[in-house]
Amino acid sequence: MNYNILMKEKINSLKGKKSLLLHSCCGPCSTAVIERLKPFFDITVFFYNPNIQGKEEYEKRLKEQKKVCDHFKVDLIIGEYDDFNFFSLVNGLEEEKEGGSRCHICYDFRLKKTLEKAEELNFDYFTTTLTVSPMKNVLVINSLGQNLSEKFLVSDFKKENGYFRSITLSKELGLYRQNFCGCVYSKNQKED
Repeated sequence: MNYNILMKEKINSLKGKKSLLLHSCCGPCSTAVIERLKPFFDITVFFYNPNIQGKEEYEKRLKEQKKVCDHFKVDLIIGEYDDFNFFSLVNGLEEEKEGGSRCHICYDFRLKKTLEKAEELNFDYFTTTLTVSPMKNVLVINSLGQNLSEKFLVSDFKKENGYFRSITLSKELGLYRQNFCGCVYSKNQKED
């Protein structure tokens, strides 16, 4: 399944600019995604990441997200830092390898919250920056989003050098680029 082609087909079928709520995992990942989508959508970024541990790391990533939104002149909505629910959802999956079922639950949790916010604020579409990462499972992310709503814009943002573009833009903007997904489990696996 080529989600990049499917996304382009969807975009080409649109009549006029639509509103899009873009879930963002971090500022660096959002750079190339915003750049790619901005000509076609009125974008608002939704920073919702209760998986990020600890609070200092969360605040550092939020600061970088604000810089990116200021640079691209897009609005930012900051979701609740709800780490209690994250830990409850992944309880028993602490030893899962990165990319396994713990991650799938985390993707689903954040996509559901993004859909809730998109419906609350009457956005035409929603999607996520998660597919820009070569470490994330594009099939799982898109399947979860499609199962949630027809408003989900499928994507594979790492295509067309999206991931490399995010690295370039991050350097140009002087952004902090983390070296782990965000949760304490991914950090511990990175350190092992």
